[in-house]
Amino acid sequence: MSVDKRILVLMQRVAVACELNGRDLQDMRVLLATKDQPAEVVRQAVKAGLHLCGENKVQDLVKKAKEMANDDVVWHYIGHLQTNKVKDCLSVATCIQSVDRIPLVEELGRHCQNLNQHIDEMVEVNTSGEESKFGCKPTEVDSILESIQSKSRIHIRGFMTIGALSTDEATVRKCFNMLRTIRDSAITRGMIPSTAFELSMGMSHDLDWAIAEGSTMIRVGSAVFGNRT
Repeated sequence: MSVDKRILVLMQRVAVACELNGRDLQDMRVLLATKDQPAEVVRQAVKAGLHLCGENKVQDLVKKAKEMANDDVVWHYIGHLQTNKVKDCLSVATCIQSVDRIPLVEELGRHCQNLNQHIDEMVEVNTSGEESKFGCKPTEVDSILESIQSKSRIHIRGFMTIGALSTDEATVRKCFNMLRTIRDSAITRGMIPSTAFELSMGMSHDLDWAIAEGSTMIRVGSAVFGNRT
């Protein structure tokens, strides 16, 4: 199946999930997870209307952004970010979705100040408790938010998580529900502004459950590009 056809199928799937759960399709954003995909393949999806792209490795982000400099792309960084890669990441990404510890916030703040630059970010939370996943613990969210608040050039836009590695709907949805609760609580308590509403959660295999739990952004790879070989 071509990329164009996969996108049509994906958007129909998203529309059905929104309708079933009383969600407005206009409130949903689709991010292309471009890991391991060559620029020419990503370009097909961009030309088909999906302009928001996310990379997992800084070196791939920089390389792909250079190769697609003439394409209408907005780049997010969605992988684990090492502090020694912050400067390179900031040269391309408009949003870093994987902020998960205070030392990273400090390094982002330092580089943004030196570069006279601003950056959007999301706090990544490990809602499944699985050791194989990155993200802060739910109990660490407030301290990270407080650190972000002290940085005038870092702007929080919401939260990101990866659902549990499970085929059980209740188990996976519990992760997404937890992230929504964390966001709502942070807004209610004045920890973040109401404009920081984004919930980046749900991938190709579980996006329907994520939409049901309030996701505003799904990160899809195989649903658009096909399964990796």
